[in-house]
Amino acid sequence: MTQLHTPKASRNQETGRLSFIPPVSLSGGRSRVRGAARRRGRAGDGDLGAVPAGAPDTFPTVRAPETLLRRSLAVASASLLSLSLSMTVGTSVAAAAPAVKASPSATPPARMSVVGGERLGRPGTQVELADGVPVLPEDLTARSWIVADAESGQVLAAHNAHWQLAPASTLKMLFADTLLPKFPRTEKHTVDPADLAGVGEGSSLVGIKEHETYTVHDLWLGVFLRSGNDAVHVLAAMNHGVKQTVADMNAHARELQALDTHVVSPDGYDAPGQVSSAYDLTLFARSGLQKKDFREYCSTVRASFPGETKKDKNGKTTRGSFEIQNTNRLLSGDYDLPVYKGIAGVKNGNTTQAGATFTGVAERDGHVLLVTVMHPESTEHNAVYREAARLLDWGFKADGKVRPVGELVPPKSVAAAGATASPGQAGGAQGGGSSASPVAGASAASGSDGMGVALGVAGGAVVVLGATAYLVNRRWPLPDLVRRRSRS
Repeated sequence: MTQLHTPKASRNQETGRLSFIPPVSLSGGRSRVRGAARRRGRAGDGDLGAVPAGAPDTFPTVRAPETLLRRSLAVASASLLSLSLSMTVGTSVAAAAPAVKASPSATPPARMSVVGGERLGRPGTQVELADGVPVLPEDLTARSWIVADAESGQVLAAHNAHWQLAPASTLKMLFADTLLPKFPRTEKHTVDPADLAGVGEGSSLVGIKEHETYTVHDLWLGVFLRSGNDAVHVLAAMNHGVKQTVADMNAHARELQALDTHVVSPDGYDAPGQVSSAYDLTLFARSGLQKKDFREYCSTVRASFPGETKKDKNGKTTRGSFEIQNTNRLLSGDYDLPVYKGIAGVKNGNTTQAGATFTGVAERDGHVLLVTVMHPESTEHNAVYREAARLLDWGFKADGKVRPVGELVPPKSVAAAGATASPGQAGGAQGGGSSASPVAGASAASGSDGMGVALGVAGGAVVVLGATAYLVNRRWPLPDLVRRRSRS
């Protein structure tokens, strides 16, 4: 079944380092996107719909310059605001986001987790500005966000990184990272009505039908592209039910050291006590991207999905298909939003409690960045994507110049393996981070392709533990990148 369609290389990949999924176009050109109807209920992730024909594929119009009076007023307001901010010592700067209406829900805790570094546990913006480092975008309204180097694990800047918030369907990254290794993509499953029990009202759906048979591959396309809660529940049923799946996800979150996360519903549907953080969501994306299938699904723009089996007047049964499109608008674009140059995934979400959430990975000029944005207060259309794009733009300019404020920690098993390595092997692996949390390391992916080797440099040595190579010394490149580099 032909299923993949990716944007043209000039739009989607600048250097090709992340083009580890070959582009395959659907036959017959662009067809009308089908699937679940557009819903704006509590889990309204599937609200992309078809992009209007002829919509311009250009960047948004740049606003006209401000008048001298408006600029003066803005500068004066910023000066007054800065007087009320407590600045961190040394060269650190607490950058303020635009003011929002004060409310208990908009106030982060005074103390948060320090996994990844003490600075990440502080409320407010954490960034180290110095000569040559660009200032952060001024128009950021998200309650929480983080920008990190996907390979080294360095956190370039963050805002309330460990604030526990409702995650919406970005939690599906953890669901996928947990369950993808359990079922071969060719395995088939016939949907029992009980499989769809518990799908929340207003959920985003891909259009799973009772008594129809789907491959695991079909179901994962439904999860990643349409954020289908129906597909999640079918996969959870295959995994011995929602309760078991939730337990597996919570256990995997602990293994990843994602300690801000508590899973109640595997699809990210609003539920009492269900929380995650920008930091944890970034860990889920980084872990998932070690898996070939995860990379394929999260970067697929459009795919063919099985329809309903029907009988014609002669009694002959046929089963059609329809096209689904990824609801990640930095990947697929929108009528007023271009595809982000270099984007390669990962996952978006939107619920009543969570607002809009998004985690993305992109590559440009040899840098691979991860960004997570949670609950922008802005009413701007596609605000979560626009703020993510602004942070990515900043990150590409700052990466390699800015001093990191923290790090993305490795999974517990990798950290433990690194700690037991000989001093010569693990040299430098603990530099630059909090003593309470290990630095970024390498993880062997447990994806369906059984990716066995993650290659990196640790004083010129490769650390081999069992049958798997674990990358230390602050490196965890995405698979295939090193091999692509060696061929160039």
